[in-house]
Amino acid sequence: MIQRCCSAARLSLLMVCLAWAGCSRPPQPGAVLDEARQAGRDLASFPHASEDYFHDMDGGLALSPEEIKGRNMWLVWSGGNDRFWDRMTDYTFGAFDLLKIVSSHPSQGYSRTNRWAYLGLVNEPCFESATGPDPNRRGLWLDVRTKDCAPDPFENEGKYPGVAIGARGKPLGDGSTLPVGSFYGYASGIAGLRLFPNPAFDEKAAKAWNAEKYYTDPAYYNREDLVRPYRVGMSCGFCHLGPSPVNPPDDPAHPKFANLSSSVGAQYMWVDRLFIPNANKPEGQRNYMFQLAHTFRPGTMDTSLVSTDSINNPRTMNAVYDFMARMGVARQIGKEKLAGGELDNKQFNDVLASGPLLDFYSKPDAMVRTPHVLKDGADSVGLLGALNRVYLNIGLFSEEWLLHFNPIVGGKTITPIRIADAQKNSTYWQATEAGTPNTALFFLKAAQPDRLAAALGGGRYLSADSATLERGKLVFADTCARCHSSKAPALLAELNAAQCQGAGYMECFKRYWAQTQTEDYKAQMRRIVQAPDFLQGNYLSTEARIPSTLLRTNACSPLATNALAGNIWDNFSSQTYKQLPSVGTVTLSDPFTGEPMPYAMPAGGRGYTRVPSLISIWSTAPFLLNNSVGPFDVSPSVESRMKVFDASIEQMLWPEKRERDALLGDKIPGLIDRTTQRSEVSIPIGFVPEAMQPLQGRLHRWLPWLVAEGGDIVLGPIPQGVPVGLLSNLKLRAESDSLGDKASHVADIGDFLLKLKVDLATAPANASDEELRKRFANLKAPMMALSKCPDFVVNRGHYFGTAEFNRQDGLSADEKAFGREPELSDADKRALIAFLKTF
Repeated sequence: MIQRCCSAARLSLLMVCLAWAGCSRPPQPGAVLDEARQAGRDLASFPHASEDYFHDMDGGLALSPEEIKGRNMWLVWSGGNDRFWDRMTDYTFGAFDLLKIVSSHPSQGYSRTNRWAYLGLVNEPCFESATGPDPNRRGLWLDVRTKDCAPDPFENEGKYPGVAIGARGKPLGDGSTLPVGSFYGYASGIAGLRLFPNPAFDEKAAKAWNAEKYYTDPAYYNREDLVRPYRVGMSCGFCHLGPSPVNPPDDPAHPKFANLSSSVGAQYMWVDRLFIPNANKPEGQRNYMFQLAHTFRPGTMDTSLVSTDSINNPRTMNAVYDFMARMGVARQIGKEKLAGGELDNKQFNDVLASGPLLDFYSKPDAMVRTPHVLKDGADSVGLLGALNRVYLNIGLFSEEWLLHFNPIVGGKTITPIRIADAQKNSTYWQATEAGTPNTALFFLKAAQPDRLAAALGGGRYLSADSATLERGKLVFADTCARCHSSKAPALLAELNAAQCQGAGYMECFKRYWAQTQTEDYKAQMRRIVQAPDFLQGNYLSTEARIPSTLLRTNACSPLATNALAGNIWDNFSSQTYKQLPSVGTVTLSDPFTGEPMPYAMPAGGRGYTRVPSLISIWSTAPFLLNNSVGPFDVSPSVESRMKVFDASIEQMLWPEKRERDALLGDKIPGLIDRTTQRSEVSIPIGFVPEAMQPLQGRLHRWLPWLVAEGGDIVLGPIPQGVPVGLLSNLKLRAESDSLGDKASHVADIGDFLLKLKVDLATAPANASDEELRKRFANLKAPMMALSKCPDFVVNRGHYFGTAEFNRQDGLSADEKAFGREPELSDADKRALIAFLKTF
């Protein structure tokens, strides 16, 4: 007890020191300029590239000049976000470094040769692996362009002049000059990543630069003052480009442009390996950041990882299909009310003079007909607004964006980034708004379904007879089509858009669900599904927001807070979204005992999941929004995709085949993501805050459980087998604006973290993981009370057509309110699978 009190006093002193050190007034939101504005660049100086360099991609489809510009923007425009990704190295305490990701130094354990197999990143054609340090690239081991390829047109500094700030264009004291480069950067050899001369790499930085130490010496590369010669920018294509399902490469490490699609999503990317360069080594896996990122299954990413909402939320990187059909759905049911900063989003009416796209926005009543883009249906301000927001989320105008939250770690009150501020202060944003209409036009033409029948060798997987397919159509009509078809019977008259928006949504949805359970509705839907043109122009989704009380999938995505009123994406979610009512109470599982645990879902936008499209479902497994249902295979071949599809769809329709938790087994309905080995949170000495650095020697003597002898900050040990979400989902700030609530929450979180740290620090040196887990279990009550998402079972839910849907003992009244569903026979499920393969 005495030791704990002393530790508390010392920690309080430490916090006072940090607070005192941070009293200088930082830059203020709304008053900062991006680098382009600082350099005096205007919108006209950023013409979007018109070269049809990627003409072999996307099936070799013929594109208009506007559509070509739209694809180029998607694949190579990064909008100055190289500044942000350079800073991400600091925010992750040196763990994340894109310049190393694009390198092939022998010490790393990965290179261009195994980049696909290890990282799941697409090697850009026309390059080969580095065989040594490149003297023209400051000794870095970067991919080399092959001599038989034409120059990259986007590197043309004369046509696309870069932003001359800092040291760009200035001599470095060694006879060389730092290039200004192109505003598209240099190709890196990885699709979607571009290299830019670092404006901070001046004469002093050049003298201090040592490429070999950068790859091999932690004392050198973990220095906070290290300046790298290049920054790496990221285009949208990095997360959305991938091997074509219908024309995959023979060797995924050596694709041709004809083997690539702009819109299928980065289904094979390993984010844990991307964020933790030494993830392939024991010391990397002992880093809790690895344990957190390891919950991101291949092809998933937590899009709120940077502007963190303190919820671990890995979600699939979407395939983008059939925008024409999707916009048709928006016309039918996507009507949303805009107000305030939401009205600053660009609409097609702002950029087009005529055509059907003008019908999607009505300025007099501020109503937009919009697709629901994010998994929780939050992006709801129009297609252009959704596209523009993506660029902010990957670092555009980071000068402003980063002022609204604490990256990665959170703990600061989040405020909205205002579109009006971006329009006023960021030339990169202005250029992005000017270019995304062309990107939309590109997707309207090019994002076509990838049918298995059109895939190389796909026909051999379509062997079902006509009777089986007809039976599959009926099963789909009765069980699936009410959510997974944009062609449907007419809605009841009372389910009109006006009364079902916002606060009235849940009551309308319940009436809609009851309608779909009637024989009359099913009979009409059967006729629709049996029509020969059923799949033509069908988005295979209603885009509706489905309540968690019906879906019963993991609740963390529906609980995301970034699009709520007053949060970071306030300007990009509609009033209709923000006024959504609570879905009621869901039933979760205690992560220590497995006992059922009721949880009341909050209102204001949370609690829903947007229906995903089933277009090309044969190629998009594993399933659920976090890829947790089904296995993973590194090969993008048709054969491997079908193997994964077969295993994954069986787990969907036979839930008892899904993976179970190693500790709780059948006590819970699935799997909990747990730490795979003992780990710790480690902040290298070079990234320790300045205010603490002079004290590090003393801090090791005072707080040896917090500060290692070398000066690194170490939090742990965190035992193997702890649910990762217990720590990642801790609510670090009060959600209420009440000063009393805020003070109480600060006291609660501080008390809990101190107790946890002291409990772990006072454990015997040889304590087993089981003993350490017991210390976590002793703090279950405060951890659950402080959790923003106390749902830890990742692969549960979506039980439609299975017996599991009707096992309702222990469920809440809100979950039972949707009634019971017919259970499919094994033969029905097999017929359904045969039909799904044709999508």
